[in-house]
Amino acid sequence: MTWRRELQQTIQYRNAYFLAFSATAGYVCFGWDIGLIGGVLSLPSFQDYFGLDKESASARASLSGNIVSVLQAGGFVGAIAASWLASRYGRKPSLLASAVIFLIGSAIQSIVGLGSTPSTGLKLLYFSRFLGGVGVGLMSALVPTYVSECAPRVIRGRCTGSIEVAVGLGNMLSFWVNYGVALHIPPGQMQWRTPIIVQMLPGITFFVFMLFQPESPRWLIERGRYTDAANALGYIVRKDPQDDAVQLTLSEIREEFVGKRKLPIATQFKKMGESRIIALRCLIPSIATFFQQWTGTNAVNYYTPIIFANLGISSTDASLFATGIYGVVKFVVTCLVLAFVIESWGRKRTLIYGGIAQAITMIWIGGYSAVHPQSTVVPTTYVSIVAVYLYGVAFGIGWGFTPLVLGSEVAPGHLRSAVMSIAVGVTWLFTYVIAQITPIMLAHITYGTYLVFGVASVIMAIWVYVCVPETTGYPLEDVRYLFEKDIIVRSLQDAPGGRIFLGKRRAISVEELKRDATDVGVEPAPSDLSDELVKEAVPRGPQIVDDALVI
Repeated sequence: MTWRRELQQTIQYRNAYFLAFSATAGYVCFGWDIGLIGGVLSLPSFQDYFGLDKESASARASLSGNIVSVLQAGGFVGAIAASWLASRYGRKPSLLASAVIFLIGSAIQSIVGLGSTPSTGLKLLYFSRFLGGVGVGLMSALVPTYVSECAPRVIRGRCTGSIEVAVGLGNMLSFWVNYGVALHIPPGQMQWRTPIIVQMLPGITFFVFMLFQPESPRWLIERGRYTDAANALGYIVRKDPQDDAVQLTLSEIREEFVGKRKLPIATQFKKMGESRIIALRCLIPSIATFFQQWTGTNAVNYYTPIIFANLGISSTDASLFATGIYGVVKFVVTCLVLAFVIESWGRKRTLIYGGIAQAITMIWIGGYSAVHPQSTVVPTTYVSIVAVYLYGVAFGIGWGFTPLVLGSEVAPGHLRSAVMSIAVGVTWLFTYVIAQITPIMLAHITYGTYLVFGVASVIMAIWVYVCVPETTGYPLEDVRYLFEKDIIVRSLQDAPGGRIFLGKRRAISVEELKRDATDVGVEPAPSDLSDELVKEAVPRGPQIVDDALVI
């Protein structure tokens, strides 16, 4: 695509881009929160205030793990609750509520210990981080669903992928705020309270921007609010709500929801097992987010100062500075991938290439730590520090944001909110696990920590290669056909070099599957659809529309 075409497309879909920007501001809160605490924990002023510097190394590692991971416990609760809230009250109100909960939790964190003893303040810190985690968990579950349901197909990967840009931006800003307070604010309470206070800014931004965004057209259709859905879709794609393209897209979405509207949340969970294909589509998002946590990314995010200290960067200021550079590297790479790679490479290649590159860097760091356990600096130390940055590059290429893009596309439309809640719940559950075990692993098995993540990266790349078909370029309503027949054959056919394993075998094309499904009546009967659609005077029949509009 030429630069001129890119510019025209950006102008045409500027409302959709602004919607994605507004919603993914919630992920800035997420990225900020996970990047913030590692730097705060490394500040001597924080350790002195809560008495961590007086504990043994193992006790200090345990307390650090608790402070970090209580946020994930709250995030898990928020992610699981998101499905019910989003289905009952809508995506937008639930997102606004998540911002309010996050801000309350952050405000309490900023004042812990004032007017009480440090031990009481530590208990309040646990509670406030849990509460803030509930808010961030809600955001993390709701934003991918909301953006994928609103974004036009031609820019859907880019819009959903902007989530990881937001995470990277939050990470980067929190790293540099931590470095700034260590450098410019004298040791004392304000040194560690300031980063916590500043993290409320993205929460406020998220709340304000979301006030001006529409509700998800798919949720409105599910609730029978067809006029509101037409207005929302018209706003997103900057067309009149009565435009033929808007009306045809609405009719296609309505076909997907015929007989499935207003499903109670318990029914949504039951329907995840109604067929082998549905069950597989519901499992893939959770498997992808499970693997995402075993890349080791949050271990690096939370404990980068400790990792750099183990590699020989011993002073607090220097390790925080190196951590800040890591944040910049991840953010820049994520932006470049989002702009030039995600739609051209597709979901599958980014996950495969990213997984292999992650494995190489993690195995190198593990090998270096095994042969050189001392904290002294030798020539290969610099290579290992570069390897940490290259790991950030590899993560940004694939496993940073593609699992959310893939998951939101694969999930069945009438079950998407429940499926994505479970997937994000898995994210939070294993983020909690990783946050708990990483300081213990670093203390006890040292270099083995990196080897575990390296081997896991190889396994996830193989899984994507063999078991996941390419979803790029398909409307959400057509993704189901990718799982109808010959899933392994289709997955290998879509993989780089995968056809050499197939010989002359090929998967049936989506166009043939759609034609066969219509011929045998797998889709709802035309008369039933006509009755359903005519009630609201939605035009049907062959129409020439802008294919990019299809969401």
